[in-house]
Amino acid sequence: MANSAQATKRARQAEKRRQDNVALRSDMRTAVKKVLTAINAGDKDKANELFRSAQSKLDGMARKGIINKNKAARSKSRINARIKAL
Repeated sequence: MANSAQATKRARQAEKRRQDNVALRSDMRTAVKKVLTAINAGDKDKANELFRSAQSKLDGMARKGIINKNKAARSKSRINARIKAL
């Protein structure tokens, strides 16, 4: 429990930031899952289109420090390889 006004405010800010990050991370995961669904369906055009938006979300998450930049690069690389294999 926070003992000062400053600590109370920091706790409030941290919780808001955590909830924002959870929402952003969920949005990113949904975008990636949509691409993988299109790949599994064999729809290369749709997968490419969805990959562009997922790529943007992954880069944004890495830029904000929500995920590691190497994780974003690895995810993009693996998805792109699966699209090219179609």
